[in-house]
Amino acid sequence: MVGDSLSAEYGIARGQGWVALLEQRLQREGLRGSVVNASVSGDTTSGGKARLPGLLTRHRPAVVVIELGGNDALRGLPMSSTRQNLTEMTRAARNAGARVLIAGMQLPPNYGQAYAEEFAASFAQVAKAEGAALVPFLLKNVADGPDADRMFQPDRIHPTAQAHSRILDNVWPALKPLVVAAGRTRS
Repeated sequence: MVGDSLSAEYGIARGQGWVALLEQRLQREGLRGSVVNASVSGDTTSGGKARLPGLLTRHRPAVVVIELGGNDALRGLPMSSTRQNLTEMTRAARNAGARVLIAGMQLPPNYGQAYAEEFAASFAQVAKAEGAALVPFLLKNVADGPDADRMFQPDRIHPTAQAHSRILDNVWPALKPLVVAAGRTRS
């Protein structure tokens, strides 16, 4: 798992984030494997790209989840750079023998419709071009749900502990087939 503060349990107690909940779900469902959360608050796709080769060598993952890009947009980084970094991370993970899941993000409306649409589409474009699995919007039913105000910490950026089970529910349908397939090939 390579991500930013949304996956690094920012502002919540350790063990309450969706990545920790994922490890519990794997155990409940009898699926083998451990979860390495290499998420860093504030990370960008550039930072993830720089860190990923060492992580691949050290952990030899069967599945890599890439949850990066939100900070790129918040910093106004060029969309082409974000797409290129996501592409390079996906290729590096695949070349290391891992299956890849890209977790997409959306921006609030104040970023402008054209930029927000291009940003959201970037994740799907990279996933399609690179044959990766996709979660179109990591914060579905969190940021756009009827109780969105309760799902975020006071900064309105970082989800509460309560929201992380919903985030896992967004990721799981796309991730489970990758984990199952990886378990068959690594047995």
